[in-house]
Amino acid sequence: MPQRLPHNVRCLLAARAARSVGQGATVASFSLYLHALGFGGTAIGVILMAGLAFGALLTLIIGPMSDRTSRRRLLIAYELAAAGAALAAIVTPNEAVLIAAATLAGFGRGANGAAGPFAPVEQAWLAREVDGEERRRALSHNATLGFLGMGAGALLVAVPPLLGYGYGAPTSYRILFTLPLFGSFASLALIAWTRESTPARAAPVRDHITEVRIKRDENRSIRKLALTGAINGLAIGIIGPLIAYWFLRRYAHGLSAIGPALAASFALAALGAMLATWLGRRFGSVRAVIAMRVIGLALLLGIPFSPDFGLAATLYALRGVFNRGTAGVRQAVAASLTRAERRGVAASVQNLSVQIPRAVGPVIGGWLIHRGDFTAPFLLAAALQGLYIVLYRRFFGAIEPAVSRESATGTDAAP
Repeated sequence: MPQRLPHNVRCLLAARAARSVGQGATVASFSLYLHALGFGGTAIGVILMAGLAFGALLTLIIGPMSDRTSRRRLLIAYELAAAGAALAAIVTPNEAVLIAAATLAGFGRGANGAAGPFAPVEQAWLAREVDGEERRRALSHNATLGFLGMGAGALLVAVPPLLGYGYGAPTSYRILFTLPLFGSFASLALIAWTRESTPARAAPVRDHITEVRIKRDENRSIRKLALTGAINGLAIGIIGPLIAYWFLRRYAHGLSAIGPALAASFALAALGAMLATWLGRRFGSVRAVIAMRVIGLALLLGIPFSPDFGLAATLYALRGVFNRGTAGVRQAVAASLTRAERRGVAASVQNLSVQIPRAVGPVIGGWLIHRGDFTAPFLLAAALQGLYIVLYRRFFGAIEPAVSRESATGTDAAP
């Protein structure tokens, strides 16, 4: 029977769940809010890019810092900044302030409840607290709770239209930012309740030749992680942040339909996270990722050719099982690539390699949608996802025994 997860892990998981509700709300509504304000597809893509690019810059600074300073204080600082951005979006109609707040908080990008550019801090802290199979379980729960919270947030934004209170005037969207505001307050309280964990165990003393060899192998694995992350990030950026806007332009549906569709996608992704964990235990983490992403790729190709909103939304929701559902297992694989004292760096590279290309993606996707091309963004994203699958299998298939051995023994494994 699985043991109860440590106090810090439970607090971090609960904070992610609270934070993800607000993120789900902005994924469903932020691009539509910008559209209502008169921004075109390319401009919407540029605004989303600004938030992603700013997040990538902060990740470059914060990730390595997390190995040397208090992760608790870093996450508290993030929640305070995110709460301030949400409050600014609520109280002011000024578009410049809204764009600045969106750049700071990353409205609409959909990070599955992760702490934005501070995600490496969160990820490295979780990996420090638990080992082996418990680590994979914690990361799987982390992904599952994030998806469920995102689904709840996407569903909540659809409630006013269903009750007859639509989003006629652009200012009516501003009330939706109360969800990320309260999510940040709840996360802040939960992180404040944590107890600062002890520093990671010092690396055992090794002779210089052994140390150089281990670091060289780790750096090689990190470079491979960065390449696959960059390809995956660009594919995500072209479609993910703009999917609500694509549904609006392609099928002329509003939040009353788009919100539940996205909620279903996130809820099914939560089931996918549990499925990925089970498959990872039975067949190995890398094999689970490859099999599920292949199915997700097939579903992605069917979306732009759907004749109506219902079929497109169904395919998109099902894709959440097989594509998003692998997030926790992929984090477990990434955590096994380095020793404990370098996990902050590895997590930073993983997140940064995704965020930089992902920041470019909305501009490409927004421009294509703006000119009325609703198929090309999906075909381009599918080509990139196919390349990602091939490289992921080639780069990380060989570490499967190491991952399995780590899960069985509860020790830190490195290639």
